[in-house]
Amino acid sequence: MTLMLPAIPSSPRSITGVAHDLLGALDGRAGALPAARSAVLVVMDGLGAIPLRAHAGHARRLTAAMAKKDVLSSVFPSTTAAALTSLLTGVDPGRHGLVGYEVRDPRTGTIVNQLSGWEKAKADPREWQRTPTVFETAAAGGRPSFAVGLAEYARSGFSAATLRGAEFHAARTASERMALALNLAEEHEGALVYCYLPEADKAGHKHGMASGEWVAALEELDAAIPGTVPDGVGLLVTADHGMVDVPASRHLVIDGRSPLQDGVAAIAGEPRMLHVYLEDPARTDEAAARWAAGVDGAADVLTRAQAVRGGLFGSGTTPEAQSRIGDLVVPARGLWALYDGAAADQRSQGMIGQHGSLSAAELRVPLIRLGAFAR
Repeated sequence: MTLMLPAIPSSPRSITGVAHDLLGALDGRAGALPAARSAVLVVMDGLGAIPLRAHAGHARRLTAAMAKKDVLSSVFPSTTAAALTSLLTGVDPGRHGLVGYEVRDPRTGTIVNQLSGWEKAKADPREWQRTPTVFETAAAGGRPSFAVGLAEYARSGFSAATLRGAEFHAARTASERMALALNLAEEHEGALVYCYLPEADKAGHKHGMASGEWVAALEELDAAIPGTVPDGVGLLVTADHGMVDVPASRHLVIDGRSPLQDGVAAIAGEPRMLHVYLEDPARTDEAAARWAAGVDGAADVLTRAQAVRGGLFGSGTTPEAQSRIGDLVVPARGLWALYDGAAADQRSQGMIGQHGSLSAAELRVPLIRLGAFAR
């Protein structure tokens, strides 16, 4: 089988370096960021660098502070569970173990939704994700840490996996969350404050980035950025991943009668990046050839070994993380999305904006520096 992986868009820096840079700024170490007495990390979920620049007129504050080279590369899969964990631990998915949106637990065979399905799958997020978070590292150094988000995330399993060590504070709107984060940074010397803004991601999934709803969400995020930042406080704005709009004509549904379902125990991941688990892993090469022919250019098909050896999940992928990766790894090409037609729940076919694969739109995210971090 000829392996035709799309090239991962080059970027001098990865989101995995953000945590180290923030701690270095608080410690006064010379590095990518200037020293700051407190730091605020703002993550605008799903806001890629490419659509942000394309809609600069609707995001004047953000783009005015964004130089041409102010971009980072996300990780693969370019999805929140994997990428946000990489941002907040400083390691690739192959190290922290959240290798997709949904993956199979090798111990039980249960599919674990790593954003919202921890309790249903009876999976302990503290055991599943054991890499120290940036907040735990800050606390070990005597620094206060805070996370600001929507109230519904305060006690979620995903928060237990990624926000350990931070004191959680809730606020309703993007502007209220941003103001609260800055107040915490100003009031607590040496603090590391994380502020999560999911508005663009939610609007993109439901309506697409060509919609008025997505533009309105972008304008809301831009308005949340303060005109001034308290003295000595560094403000860093980035994202976990970007997004592409997938038209209905690019939905490839793999129904229960398809030969691609032969020998398949489970399909997980998400439409832009499938994990395919086989009943007999010894027949992986045969299944890979069948899938490569069956998807007919809509996706690349790799074996687990090829994906790990090729560094898609980062360097030094652990045996534990490897055991969660599908026997086949299937990232979509172009604007395609692949659906498991044998699954009972096909609600995700209603999503317009999607992510998870290797396009520049999904992998390039902004890196915007304000306050003490401004150039």
